[in-house]
Amino acid sequence: MTNQYNWYSTLKKPRWAPPSWLFGPVWTILYILIAISFGAVFLMIGRGALAPIIALPFILNLIFNFSFTYFQFKLKNNLLAVLDVLLVLGTLLWILTLRSSLSEVGLVWVIYLNIPYLLWVSFATILQLTVTYLNR
Repeated sequence: MTNQYNWYSTLKKPRWAPPSWLFGPVWTILYILIAISFGAVFLMIGRGALAPIIALPFILNLIFNFSFTYFQFKLKNNLLAVLDVLLVLGTLLWILTLRSSLSEVGLVWVIYLNIPYLLWVSFATILQLTVTYLNR
């Protein structure tokens, strides 16, 4: 795995790219927030308080989120990583549009808990687009 991360360190990055050590702590915090908020949604679906279809954007978001590392570091494919991060952002925006459904069952806080995730994924999308452009 070190070889894949070494590859990433050789890529051209913008001056405003955060240091690599920052990604671990940020994602640790975000994964905790994701687990709490997504877990609450899945619990309410399991209890029958939310329609099962509500789970779709949450499941897709997790799949796309976890796929990014594979595309970026295993395949070393910036274009697939760009597509993937756009899908992460898109499914997250889809989740945020579910506010009315979530508020009906007292889960409007899920929207607010995912704002840091939205901010980081938005930043990560711009970063990945920039890295891909710089290394075309």
